Amino acid sequence: MKSKNLEKTIDALRELSEGHAKVLGRHEAQESKVVMYVSKSNEKWISVLHDYLVWGTVKKIGKTLSGLIGEPIMTAGYMNEEIFELSIFADGEIQAERIFCGPWTRDEYELKEECLNDDYLVEALDINKDDLDNLLRITSPEQAVDKLSELVGMSLWSDSEWIPYEETLKNRFVKYEF
Repeated sequence: MKSKNLEKTIDALRELSEGHAKVLGRHEAQESKVVMYVSKSNEKWISVLHDYLVWGTVKKIGKTLSGLIGEPIMTAGYMNEEIFELSIFADGEIQAERIFCGPWTRDEYELKEECLNDDYLVEALDINKDDLDNLLRITSPEQAVDKLSELVGMSLWSDSEWIPYEETLKNRFVKYEF
């Protein structure tokens, strides 16, 4: 998420965990704590990892969280090296989205962006129009993730399941239980 305020982010994640458990795949009756990993990736972005932040569910979480925090939320969903879905939410609504994949994959999964708004992508990602144009020419999901990581100055190659096994992720992310 695009934020300079780590404390505000933690408060919003706590509210998400306690008041909106369903978007995290949880039932109200579950007693175990919600575990999230948080990293102040750079001066503009805070990264959040959770086992339910995956392609197919991450957009619901981004939409809900953006309504709680009042900051733009970027979600990145990646599936089987075939699809990279980039979505930006603000105030509980999708503002922009791009899907990176080959034409066959787009047809097979009937993928279509919910909201094409490239001007908003430039603003929210804090990149210039030429860089966005170059990014949008990419159809390879892997190359798109690498290019976007470079443009926003943080690695998007992260998964909460990898943290116990990768030292760089262990050092970068802090575990929070809500």
